[in-house]
Amino acid sequence: MSTFKAPKGTYDLTPPDSAVYLAVREAIAAPVRRAGYGYVETPGFENVELFARGVGESTDIVTKEMYTLTTRGGDQLALRPEGTASVLRAALEGNLHKGGNLPVKLWYSGSYYRYERPQKGRYRHFSQVGAEAIGAEDPALDAELIILAVDAYKSLGLKDFRLLLNSLGDKECRPAYRAALQDFLRGLDLDDDTRRRIEINPLRVLDDKREAVQKQLVGAPMLRDHLCEACKEYHEQVRALLTAAGVEFEDDEKLVRGLDYYTRTTFEFVHDGLGAQSAVGGGGRYDGLSEMIGGPALPSVGWALGVDRTVLALEAEGIELELPAATEVYAVPLGDEARRVLFGVVTELRRAGVAADFAFGGKGLKNAMKSADRSGARYALVAGERDLAEGVVQLKDLGSGEQTAVAVDAVVGELRARQG
Repeated sequence: MSTFKAPKGTYDLTPPDSAVYLAVREAIAAPVRRAGYGYVETPGFENVELFARGVGESTDIVTKEMYTLTTRGGDQLALRPEGTASVLRAALEGNLHKGGNLPVKLWYSGSYYRYERPQKGRYRHFSQVGAEAIGAEDPALDAELIILAVDAYKSLGLKDFRLLLNSLGDKECRPAYRAALQDFLRGLDLDDDTRRRIEINPLRVLDDKREAVQKQLVGAPMLRDHLCEACKEYHEQVRALLTAAGVEFEDDEKLVRGLDYYTRTTFEFVHDGLGAQSAVGGGGRYDGLSEMIGGPALPSVGWALGVDRTVLALEAEGIELELPAATEVYAVPLGDEARRVLFGVVTELRRAGVAADFAFGGKGLKNAMKSADRSGARYALVAGERDLAEGVVQLKDLGSGEQTAVAVDAVVGELRARQG
């Protein structure tokens, strides 16, 4: 037993469970890759100010949840709590927006860090797959990203997720709504922290999950009643495109999400089987974020889907993914000459694209065959001195028990043929 354990609120991914996480990541990434999104990877830590400006100084993420550190040189850094600000920073720094082909479409996968109270579905270290379309203002782009996320969830077999949709307006119509909401909120019985939030970003109060706050929000002014005509038209186009694509959604006029940079389209995916932590992913449009972090005007939209939460959703629906066997062929040598020959065969199989493993450690036949069964392999390759004298190995189907002698130099071809 090790002296050390994983830090509180974190987890280790180990086989066989890790295979499910890898499959979920691939399933989420597959639709965006087919839609022309290129892979981007950013550092695990960034300048604190990037998140303070972009995510918002009034958000819980910035005020309470970021892991921050000071380098020996005095730089203030933070472990990334989310992906969008980092990806946009990378795109600007790499001048991707100057290539003449907007939007810049990027996807990413990685670990993120927030200091939160650990509970099922909420960890201090968590994994997301995200996608961002940078540099274009088009309702079809918003719809595209939402559809790609829906297709990813459906490809995994999920059925009990719901899409919540809202519009947060823009710089033209939100100020009047902000003022009306502030007037309403100032009359409520709220704690000092929430009152401070009213003055900085009152929309965040609508996102407060506490029942005592939600009860008081009945009758609060709704943004839909303050949207300008341009925002109304934009939102209706997004809704129409989703409907035409067969995507069901629910209008949620209180949906704000926890980041300050969202404008217009905002959405969230929730799963009813996850209890309090029901959100499995979400995103929206962030047309002003580039300017907030010192870049040019680049209207953009994106999302991030939680790998951890998606795995929990699969478990809630009782879905077991069909995963390819880690090992297709397991080689069992009997004697030193067989070890030499079969090790060479295993190497050839791997180079030919066949997943193969080897009975290391000089195991006897009985223990080696137990290892073959535990590996999940479909076939075992067994060879002893007599087999090699005849120039063959024994190919055993571990499911049916059928055994066939195959010439050593024909093993690779035979197994590839059986793979189809």
